[in-house]
Amino acid sequence: MCGINGFNFSDEKLIQSMNDKIRHRGPDDRGYFVDQHISLGHNRLSIIDLSKRGHQPMMSHDKNYIITYNGELYNYLAIKKDLVAKGYKFQSDTDTEVILNAYIDAGADCLKKFNGIFALAIWDKKNQELFVARDQFGIKPLVYYHKDNKFLFSSEIKGILAHEVDKDLDFDSLNLYFRFLYVPGPQTIFKHIKKLAPGHYLIWKNNNLTIWRYYEIPQLKSNLNFIEARDQVRRTFDESVKRQLVSDRPLGLFLSGGIDSTAILGSMSQVVKHQIKTFTVKFDVDVEEDKFNTDSYLAKRSSDYYHTEHHELLVTPSDVRNNLEQVIYHMDDLVANHTQTATYLLSQLAKQEVAVVLGGDGGDEIFAGYDRYYYYHLIGRLQKIPRILRNNFLAKVLAENLHKNSWYNKLNARDNFDLFWQFRVQKEKTISRFLKPEINNQGVGQIIREQYFGNLSGDLASQLMQVDFNTWLVDESLTKTDRLTMAFGLEERVPLLDRELVELAASLPIKYKLGNSEQGKHIFKEAVKDYLPDYLYDKPKTGWFSPAAKWLRTGLKDFAYEVLSDDYNIDTKDYFDFVEIRKILDEHISRRHYALNTVWPILTFQIWYKLFKSNGK
Repeated sequence: MCGINGFNFSDEKLIQSMNDKIRHRGPDDRGYFVDQHISLGHNRLSIIDLSKRGHQPMMSHDKNYIITYNGELYNYLAIKKDLVAKGYKFQSDTDTEVILNAYIDAGADCLKKFNGIFALAIWDKKNQELFVARDQFGIKPLVYYHKDNKFLFSSEIKGILAHEVDKDLDFDSLNLYFRFLYVPGPQTIFKHIKKLAPGHYLIWKNNNLTIWRYYEIPQLKSNLNFIEARDQVRRTFDESVKRQLVSDRPLGLFLSGGIDSTAILGSMSQVVKHQIKTFTVKFDVDVEEDKFNTDSYLAKRSSDYYHTEHHELLVTPSDVRNNLEQVIYHMDDLVANHTQTATYLLSQLAKQEVAVVLGGDGGDEIFAGYDRYYYYHLIGRLQKIPRILRNNFLAKVLAENLHKNSWYNKLNARDNFDLFWQFRVQKEKTISRFLKPEINNQGVGQIIREQYFGNLSGDLASQLMQVDFNTWLVDESLTKTDRLTMAFGLEERVPLLDRELVELAASLPIKYKLGNSEQGKHIFKEAVKDYLPDYLYDKPKTGWFSPAAKWLRTGLKDFAYEVLSDDYNIDTKDYFDFVEIRKILDEHISRRHYALNTVWPILTFQIWYKLFKSNGK
């Protein structure tokens, strides 16, 4: 992995400044290219072909094309073989040179052949044209700024902010953040900085910017029966893991107590001949230890089962207090997740041992692992009952008996967006308490409806899985994964988001994926059953809980009151009612009302604002 930067004018000092801002992404080498109408920069994390031949930006043989690239192309050897047959020459063993020649050969159509994780930019000197692209599923980041004929791009917002740019907040994004606890793309919290969407590329030429979509997950339906599909999932999964083990640097695994990372470990054990290094987190708690440390206990058992070299990190309230500012700085955009510090510190630990880790991101989104997918499917079936029957007293009784008090409204949701909104966002009543009326926009959901609900297909559960895949997965989960590992120049790969596996999963009927409300991912579990110890196979799914709610009442209490005071950031008084925020925090600390998902986003924003607006980082 690496960090890439660029802009549409010549300035050697400025491109080096952008490189400096994201130096953490590529500690092994750095370079830049400057010409009359272009500046490109690169920070390299060397993973394949560690020699100087992999230096970037890299020029084509005829010196007309220059590439800066971040990522790994898992099928690059197959593409290289085809290019060699066409007469292309190679001077390195890097996937960078393969991508460059593939673009020379086929232009933007080369992207259709790629299976990997990437963000890249290629400058065509002859045509004075800049081509910028992001991988199919948004695993690697790419942000850009476009205003007043100035075009800038970077792997991170920090790179953009090396320039004198308009830093106005996008208040629609702010409203979305407090509802979703992250900012759905292509928006960022900055009005004029955007994310290039997954599966898209852009072209900058003659001061004009055009954006094109090159990839959508094929909506093909498989004819495989369950047994055939299970076996195909197993083969494709194993092939994905094997592809992603290619590295010239030491490699390990983030091991949780869940099915996904344990299955990856099982598959790795079939290929890797040396002892595998695994890494997990444990929390320092003196109450409800079973709740907060189940993952670490199960990870230790799985480590013993597979005889790994296991590394366990203990995270304390002091660790959160001492590192949260750096975590938020590295996150760049707003994401409020109280497990972030644990991921950040675990990445720091892992980097001392390896340069690459595999992780289990994406399994729940492609194989229906979350309980909400079961409920979406059930609601979809119940909605076939005439509305007059769903609206009667019997429907209310049914909802109460299912121990879901909000089911009556969900069962009678107006459409798929209304149902999604009920399941996925924070309560408007709570948001209205702390966000001032002139800032609060209760109609902001229309942005999400227009961006993500216009081209869905399949049953209700499959439709809303697609929305999660395009929003939550990209802009919360994968953003967190990328920023907090790359903060230490650690590359994380995600075998469950291999292109072939994602496309296979999308083709399978929802009935193959759903189990019950406690156990989803049915077909995946069956496919990897022999990789899973008995204690994991029948284990109900649980989330990864941090004790942040409890720590706010103890070790983080004084810190929370400090950050959530009206004099911490003078400017944010215009956004928030700090009297109400103090009440919300008081209620949480006194246990009158659980408010972690209200307090943590405000706390995150306050620190973010001081870092990126007040201090101008």
